[in-house]
Amino acid sequence: MARGKRVPLRQKGLILMRIYLDHAATTPTRREALEAMLPYFAEVYGNASSIHTEGRKARRAVEKARQQVAAAIGAEAREVYFTAGGSESDNWAIRGAAQPLWEQGKRHLITSRVEHPALLRTCEKMEKLGWQVTYLPVDAFGRVSPENVRQAIRPDTGLISVMAANNEVGTLQPVGEIGRIAHESGVLFHTDAVQAVGSIPVDVNDWNADLLSLSGHKFYGPKGVGALYVRRGVRMDPLIFGGEQEKGLRAGTENLPGIVGMGAALELAEKERPEEAARLTRLRTMLLDGLAAAFPDCQMNGHPEHRLPGNLNLRFPLVEGESLLMRLDLAGIAASAGSACSSGSMEVSHVLTAMGLSEDEARGSLRLSLGRENTEEDIARVVEILPAIVRELQELRS
Repeated sequence: MARGKRVPLRQKGLILMRIYLDHAATTPTRREALEAMLPYFAEVYGNASSIHTEGRKARRAVEKARQQVAAAIGAEAREVYFTAGGSESDNWAIRGAAQPLWEQGKRHLITSRVEHPALLRTCEKMEKLGWQVTYLPVDAFGRVSPENVRQAIRPDTGLISVMAANNEVGTLQPVGEIGRIAHESGVLFHTDAVQAVGSIPVDVNDWNADLLSLSGHKFYGPKGVGALYVRRGVRMDPLIFGGEQEKGLRAGTENLPGIVGMGAALELAEKERPEEAARLTRLRTMLLDGLAAAFPDCQMNGHPEHRLPGNLNLRFPLVEGESLLMRLDLAGIAASAGSACSSGSMEVSHVLTAMGLSEDEARGSLRLSLGRENTEEDIARVVEILPAIVRELQELRS
């Protein structure tokens, strides 16, 4: 399969190729998706809500993409609503379902402590509006216990939201079982599948999902476009008022090129997924084995088996993730820390601390997320470069 173009790095008179290992943050838009998008910037430019010929051409493109997204997640096309991305979809899933549930006397939500901030901040907002929220703990691998979900359900529970795959450590949640428990109690189930779609098999019926969030730039589509699956019959308040787009639930002219690109990218990702998942798992194992041989005391964060194919999150003693990232970047390697930079200081990862790690362990964590353009040569180079950087940082701190 075609791979992305490499960016050269000039260092001491040499030209090296940069290695991108931050695909969990975003992926490059693949060539096929870009080519599918191009006509919809200047050639097929009609408003999809218009009834003239140009508008009908645009509408056909939107509906084709809706079918492509639906096919990838086992849904009906009419259950797919386009959004501006995963964070918007998460917000809408909670806030859109909230008012109809409130009117039914359902005023309790259940989620986990390791969700994406888009979901957690939304739940905090719901608490200010009078909702009660239960934040479930996770085990040392970052997994939610289905039994804990069952025990947390109350007569006034309206919605359960547990992500399918964690964006930091790659752990997969038992969403099928959680969804079944929710439905047995008459509770809606939402899952943030932003990291899962395009990487692992996703089926809204197998997962018993009533709501599911996804984002185009996680599977080599464009940024700024996503979707929310809403099972037929689930009542939702509009996200944006002012027009009849998306059945009156999200007003505003559709992002036609973005929607087309996302549909094309997801169709290709699903076609290639089994082979690509196996390849990424193989590369991830090579990377883990190589680094573990150099650092027997390094530990993997997340579940050893139930995890995304291309995600590897490691922690190194006596190392700060921010310094490690800067050194790696200078060496031509793009990665991510297990904690996020906030206001100039390192904020400890809520995911890692929820898994029981100390602040020092969380700060010494590194996320390496692999993608389509990565090769065995990349892995060999990282295994060669990373140990020297870690040892240098450990010596400075010891």
